[in-house]
Amino acid sequence: MRNSIRRPAVLAATAVAALSMALTACGGDDKAKGDATAPVAASKAAKSEAGTGTTGSTTDGSGTSGSTTGGSGTSGSGTTGSTTAGSGTAGSDTGGSTGGTAAQAGAKKSAAKTPACTVNDVKVTAAKQGGGVPTTHITLTAKNTSGRTCTLLQYPLIGFGDLPQTSKDVPPVAKSKPGTPIVLEAGAPAYAAVRINNGGVDEKNHAVTSFYVNLFASDGPAEGSKSVTAPQGGIAVDDAVAKTGYWTYELRNGADDF
Repeated sequence: MRNSIRRPAVLAATAVAALSMALTACGGDDKAKGDATAPVAASKAAKSEAGTGTTGSTTDGSGTSGSTTGGSGTSGSGTTGSTTAGSGTAGSDTGGSTGGTAAQAGAKKSAAKTPACTVNDVKVTAAKQGGGVPTTHITLTAKNTSGRTCTLLQYPLIGFGDLPQTSKDVPPVAKSKPGTPIVLEAGAPAYAAVRINNGGVDEKNHAVTSFYVNLFASDGPAEGSKSVTAPQGGIAVDDAVAKTGYWTYELRNGADDF
């Protein structure tokens, strides 16, 4: 009877021990599995981070080499900026040249709209040029007395003979021609230098106390002329060497020295 009661107790204790060992074994397996999974997850995370780094580096470096030294800093804006600067300089040079041409074109266009001065629009006077003896040059002054603006074209048409129809035309000196037409406001003057002789004693001079002056129209010499009084005491003219300059706003050294 006593033996029968102890046997089940031993069996029960054995069963509890077996169950406890089973549970311990399962727990050990789960921990082992967890410990084994952790390095794999870490490895995947490392690879993921490494992959992200590579992708970012590749994107950033798409300019040239993909590293920090790459693209934007070295290959970029320096060269482009230099090219733009060169282009700017060329533009500036072109701009200056165009401005000068435009100013001359504007002056010519303005003169084309202004009527030509006639002998009735200006008063022409003559004066000796320089204080030397004999007198070799005179200066003609044409003052606009018309009360309106007019253009004084080319050079004075001068005749030192007794009659304007028979007087020899005095030729102009090309180097004295100004770059733009002479537009005279009301009351404004213009000038022309005239050589009358070479100052030689053997020249074939003739005394002149008055002479004729005519002006150009837009299509050639104008009709009519005016008699101009010679400077006081008269002048000695050699028709063979006489020359005239173009009308200018002021006499210029060099261009009007002939």
